[in-house]
Amino acid sequence: MMRMVIFLSHALTLIALLLPTAIADTARERPRLGHQLTALNAPVTAPDFQLMDMDEVIHSLGNNKGKVVLVNFWATWCPPCRREMPSMERLYQDLKDKNFTLFAINQMEDPDHVFAYTGQLEVDPTFTLLFDTTSEAAHAYNVNGLPTTYLIDKLGKIRYRAVGGREFDHLEVQTLIENLINE
Repeated sequence: MMRMVIFLSHALTLIALLLPTAIADTARERPRLGHQLTALNAPVTAPDFQLMDMDEVIHSLGNNKGKVVLVNFWATWCPPCRREMPSMERLYQDLKDKNFTLFAINQMEDPDHVFAYTGQLEVDPTFTLLFDTTSEAAHAYNVNGLPTTYLIDKLGKIRYRAVGGREFDHLEVQTLIENLINE
């Protein structure tokens, strides 16, 4: 019995010593998301794509000329992709009636898996989720890591790019998009 008490005492001491470290490690694993988008020195024509959504409706970038379009390449297994999704929804809700649209292009995942993932979010995305099952669109955009985001002006030119997670509903990002809408 005494050995059990000593063992439990040591175990509790060890837990008390390691718990703050574990909590600190968890916080370190989640760096803050940035909000800066990098301007391209010379805007380039955005490659067109024709991709299917969850309802098997085909969407094309070319059908959105005259709108500012945010194109985000992502996957459910990507932690920063998961973290930025709610901010994309807030941005979309703020700007959807202002000549703006948002396409989140999932990379090589099954639509049923993505549907299950979106069911776990606090708010279902109302922007368009597309499926790049062969990564053809990602290759056309030279995506080398996820998430990668492009901001396309009303003429179909890529004006800004971001690699890594972003807080898309940040005031600076929203102002940048509104300036493109007003050009």
